[in-house]
Amino acid sequence: MAAHKKIKITQIRSVVHTLEKHKRTIEALGLGRPNYSVVHTDTPQIRGMVETVRHLVVVEEVKS
Repeated sequence: MAAHKKIKITQIRSVVHTLEKHKRTIEALGLGRPNYSVVHTDTPQIRGMVETVRHLVVVEEVKS
């Protein structure tokens, strides 16, 4: 079975003074404070959430 691609999402900006939708998206991604990172499987759902908060996060591909 082929391995799924992983992406590392790092929050670079605070959610203070952002829209409630963006705060909930950051929380759903498992983030919450600047410089926190999480690794997720690269799916269309995760990519959609990242696109919503693209001004608050940085995305990198993870080598397996």
